[in-house]
Amino acid sequence: MADEFAKGLAILSGAGMAWLTLAGWYRTPSFEGDGVQLIAPVELSSPTVYDQIGIALMDVMAWFAVMGALTFWVVIPAVEQAREAYAERAD
Repeated sequence: MADEFAKGLAILSGAGMAWLTLAGWYRTPSFEGDGVQLIAPVELSSPTVYDQIGIALMDVMAWFAVMGALTFWVVIPAVEQAREAYAERAD
């Protein structure tokens, strides 16, 4: 079980850091602003292809961090316990 925890933590940390970096670039209008850093809407007048990729990747990384961690911390251990219970029941 320790390897599932480590994998989930690595996914959460890596994807979270990627989201944090991209959100800092695209969702922070000013560091002296009114306190909406990292959650402000993206305001680009004419985004380039790289900006569009970064904005899309930002959303992907947020969901990957949450779903990846939940997969390794909840889903995989639950499936393993269900398999063990099914094997004991079959005996």
